[in-house]
Amino acid sequence: MIALTQTKTVQPLPPFARVAFVVAETVLSWEIRRHTRRKLKHLDAYLLRDIGLSAHDAQVEIDKPFWQG
Repeated sequence: MIALTQTKTVQPLPPFARVAFVVAETVLSWEIRRHTRRKLKHLDAYLLRDIGLSAHDAQVEIDKPFWQG
């Protein structure tokens, strides 16, 4: 069997594209945090215990702004 390999030279992104990528990545992480915290807010106590959080720990996480990790 003959294995074909393809070599490809990866070019670095232009400066504007790098900045746009970082901004998009940051906004996506903010959205994931916002969504996760919103879902956490609706979990029952037994589900919080199941994932290892107390009601207090969950509330502390819920009260954080979306940009705070």
